[in-house]
Amino acid sequence: MEISTERQGSTIFANVGDRIDGTEARNFQETLTSVVDEEVKALILDLEKLTYISSAGLRVILLTARVLQRQGGKLAICSLSDPIREVFEISGFDKIIPVHSTREEAASAIGA
Repeated sequence: MEISTERQGSTIFANVGDRIDGTEARNFQETLTSVVDEEVKALILDLEKLTYISSAGLRVILLTARVLQRQGGKLAICSLSDPIREVFEISGFDKIIPVHSTREEAASAIGA
């Protein structure tokens, strides 16, 4: 798993690449937990370079969304490749967490 983050005010942009499988899910969760503090009001996961996500990775995204919601923040996802978009659609995650075509669209939609 590759992940880089950048902070713009109270918004975190996280670029996630490679694979999030059962082994990498723990690292993914630790990274997101370390960047989502009380001041973060928006987290945008840019998954353009993600090639695989397991159910464990989806669980991390859901848990992070819940943490943000409790803090009054929001989570959005953007730039899904077709195979990853299919995983989100089949699992129903696209109905739970907003999915957008671009980072700009995601930021605008959640008021970041």
